Amino acid sequence: MLASPAHAIDPLYQRQMERLTEIMGSLYFLEPLCKTGTEDWRAQAAELIALDEPDDDRRQRLAGAFNTGYSAFSRLHRQCTPSSRAALARLLEEAQKLAREIHTRFAE
Repeated sequence: MLASPAHAIDPLYQRQMERLTEIMGSLYFLEPLCKTGTEDWRAQAAELIALDEPDDDRRQRLAGAFNTGYSAFSRLHRQCTPSSRAALARLLEEAQKLAREIHTRFAE
């Protein structure tokens, strides 16, 4: 019998991290569209992922979540609208909540 390769077990906060990086991808698209903020969400997401030190599989899933967030909004929003601004505010609020939750529950 051939042994199958061992798969790493995701940390308990993986789902929240994927959602947070997805939101960061959305913000990376929306903020320049609406000319709000100067945060480089791509750089922030890259730093967050690097600090987490994920294995290759998790790194790809986190980067994929970022790209999903970016492409979801880029398909629907061509200019800044009231809907874009509302989404931006909602996403910023959710990102702050997730970041606090991950830090509070899982930081060393």
